[in-house]
Amino acid sequence: MEPVILASSSPRRQEILKNLKIPYQVIMPNIIENNSSEKNPAELTESLAKLKVQAVVHSLPPKQVIPWVLGADTIVSLGGKNLGKPSSPDEAFEYIKSLQGKTHTVYTSIALYNGAKRLTVTKTASAKVTFAPMTQKEIEAYVETGDWHGAAGGYRIQGMASCFITKIEGTQSCIVGLPIFELYDILKSQGYSIID
Repeated sequence: MEPVILASSSPRRQEILKNLKIPYQVIMPNIIENNSSEKNPAELTESLAKLKVQAVVHSLPPKQVIPWVLGADTIVSLGGKNLGKPSSPDEAFEYIKSLQGKTHTVYTSIALYNGAKRLTVTKTASAKVTFAPMTQKEIEAYVETGDWHGAAGGYRIQGMASCFITKIEGTQSCIVGLPIFELYDILKSQGYSIID
């Protein structure tokens, strides 16, 4: 298999590629993520995933052969408001406080650049997550763990937040940040096979 450039430093996304035995290298995109709360969350994640891919493609030397670049973006949407990555413990507290006792939707878009065709294609997945009601003490204890760092909505389902998640509708890989079915489907559509 040809190596894929992953336009993300996310350990969870890297772990998924490793588990699928897809060779990859990481190149971080140099972009400013603007998680505007007014935008449609699916359109926002798609545009950010594409922006990450384009930033990496444009950062490489002009004569370098670029076979594949993969980007992804995840956002949490609750009641028409988009929650990106909290920038402080206070913001993480507010995010978790707003999510507790409610159901929200997680959107993850992936963008794949096919160097042979000079074409970028995208796919978006969504999943619903329900949090149990939480006390102030529980929210404070969670924020103190630091699990919220770099996580859309301020939580990861594979961390302490899982103690408070009562229901998931959709795939866990979407919530983790790289939906596996959509990844397989988008690679297959571009002639990249992971089962040969």
